Amino acid sequence: MSSRRRGQSGRALSRRDFYNDPAAPLANNIVPAASAVVLNADNQILLIRRTDNGRWSIPGGTMEPGEDIASCCIREVEEETGFIIQLSRLIGIYSDPNHVVAYDDGEVRQSFSICFAGSIVSGTPRTSSESSEVAFVPSGQLKSYDIHPSIRQRIEDCLANKTEPFIR
Repeated sequence: MSSRRRGQSGRALSRRDFYNDPAAPLANNIVPAASAVVLNADNQILLIRRTDNGRWSIPGGTMEPGEDIASCCIREVEEETGFIIQLSRLIGIYSDPNHVVAYDDGEVRQSFSICFAGSIVSGTPRTSSESSEVAFVPSGQLKSYDIHPSIRQRIEDCLANKTEPFIR
């Protein structure tokens, strides 16, 4: 099941991220989510181009009832990229109240995402309703990609290779 937000009409909802923005709307919801920084054999980072805002991101999405957070992460990566991954470590927990996501149905979520590092087990790249492009990007080229600052932070935290998870 896709975690792409849909309104009552079934139409996909667009999203707008606010980060450290005093004009941001107040959050009215928190939804657990998982994401992954996935590296291939050449240490390139797996990115998707989101269909809801056009930005590049690491794959991830919201947890479903009856699911644990690791299974959520693995499912979301497969749904958005076509790759089955294995998780190797917890990168961090990201719940900054200054990062909210507003949807055009009025929901405003405070970000709450648990981010893992992962590697590819199998699969081939494919897009989905949530991803218009799937790409492996060398870390040195990330600056040329439109990536939200909170996602950049997760990538940087992963590449720092610390053994303790970040709590942000």
